[in-house]
Amino acid sequence: METKKNTLLAIGEALIDFIPGQSGKKIKEVSEFHPVVGGAPANVCGAFVKLGGHARMITQLGADPFGDKILDEFQTYGIDCTAVKRTDQANTSLAFVALTEDGNREFSFYRKPGADMLLESSWIDPKWFEDGCCLHFCSVSLGDYPMKEAHRKAIELARNAGMTISFDPNLRRPLWNDDEALKKAVLEFLPLADILKISDEELFFLTGCQTLEDAKPLLFQGNVKLVIYTEGADGACACTRQVLARSPGIPVKAHDTTGAGDAFIGSFLYQLYEHGTCSTDLSSLTQDELKSFLDFSNRYCARSVQKKGAIASYPEKNEM
Repeated sequence: METKKNTLLAIGEALIDFIPGQSGKKIKEVSEFHPVVGGAPANVCGAFVKLGGHARMITQLGADPFGDKILDEFQTYGIDCTAVKRTDQANTSLAFVALTEDGNREFSFYRKPGADMLLESSWIDPKWFEDGCCLHFCSVSLGDYPMKEAHRKAIELARNAGMTISFDPNLRRPLWNDDEALKKAVLEFLPLADILKISDEELFFLTGCQTLEDAKPLLFQGNVKLVIYTEGADGACACTRQVLARSPGIPVKAHDTTGAGDAFIGSFLYQLYEHGTCSTDLSSLTQDELKSFLDFSNRYCARSVQKKGAIASYPEKNEM
């Protein structure tokens, strides 16, 4: 009997975000932080399962209490931990976050190295991809350490399994020695994806273009069939080579934007799964279909930013 392709896989960092007790202060001014489970790929898994899907996280955690906390929370939400490895060679990665009055963030990372960075490609098991509908990854783990090669293997296995491959660069410039190394890594992996999700803050850095229209020839490279462009409070748009759809933002008071972009792409990928859209169908999505997906993800995002944290702030399907 053929295995049902119903699982989202995500590869990369799972870490602890230390969220500040007070907004409007820099990290050095914050007097208390609260630990919450985060990491962009993990957040995307969280959104997918909260909406009713199945998700499997591929990562490595330290053999420490923070790794225990992440594993416990994954299991609470129903994220498949089959592909989570533990190590005593490095600690679980940590990120301290400060929130400005408008909900935007300042980061300080403790990850030199983090356990996730040391995950070897030999850990990646082809069996994990047999029930996969989509593989999602970001750029945080594409530096020159073992996890980069683990990404290559996972992408190859996902492609061979006929899965849709989604890439959100999710740029974290403080983690890189120089901007050119980050840009080079993103542009190296970009053509391997079917779906590219990029924010307005990232567009100029990666393409040198001020508008999505001007950047399109640089974004539709290799396998890329769908580009999702988010503009924070101003909403989002999505385009194939044939059509473009826009969805306005939903005015809300943002308490915490941590994981908001992950909520957006996670909920968008869930809708593609629910719609029965596979990688070969992306180019033929209509403007109305894309707008419907964008509208839902905007609403999903708007709900998430009104609470603190990432996965914990994501609404479940019945709340939508």
